[in-house]
Amino acid sequence: MSAAADQANFPTMIIPRGTEIRVNNQGQLSIRTPGNLVIQNSGNYSEIESTNGSIRIEENITVEAVSIRAGQACFIQGTLTAWKVHAKRITLEDKAKAFIMLQESEQLELARGARLVGNFANEKELYLMMGKFTPQLKELPGGVDLGSTHTLPEPPRVSTASIPGTVATPQASADHLRTAQTLLERELARPDLSPQDGESLREVLYAIREHNIARIGSIYRAAFAEIRTPSDALRAAYESLDRFFATRPA
Repeated sequence: MSAAADQANFPTMIIPRGTEIRVNNQGQLSIRTPGNLVIQNSGNYSEIESTNGSIRIEENITVEAVSIRAGQACFIQGTLTAWKVHAKRITLEDKAKAFIMLQESEQLELARGARLVGNFANEKELYLMMGKFTPQLKELPGGVDLGSTHTLPEPPRVSTASIPGTVATPQASADHLRTAQTLLERELARPDLSPQDGESLREVLYAIREHNIARIGSIYRAAFAEIRTPSDALRAAYESLDRFFATRPA
């Protein structure tokens, strides 16, 4: 087989002028391009942005992303899990599935066979809803397989310990960790967050999601120390992590 014929068997990838592609320490891609973007490969992304065009996630493709922004429309044929999606129009085609916590769009179109979970218009709505169902949220384990039909496991029992002025309970520790995770997820979706700040904070967030306590404790102070002008939410996240380790049994 000739070299020309061999090359013809592979698609050509074109990276338009002005496109930015970055990879963070967790291997997540951040893609920012001026034109249309078609995603044909499943993956875990940090940020996906088309400044002037549209974004399409094709059928049988599974995408996880912190933030998706499209100047025009976001078309979903496969499965999308995202903290925030911003576009003039969000369209879920037949058999599409989307798990979107915050969606900012002028139009939302769902095919009959599509499924949308989440869909809060802003962060205030989200926190008000979470506040109403705090007891139910506390009963959820740290990680849930969305595809599993098995009964959720009972959280492990941890012996309590105390420090001056504080009673350490498993539930109190879990609450501090959940608060930190929620605040970090919100802050990482901010478009004005610098890539350098985002990378260090994402390492903390991933450790929280994995419930890797040893790694959280070893990196979170250094990660927050790198933030030059932390927001009130980031300060609150840091304080929640401090409380988590302060109330954690020795």
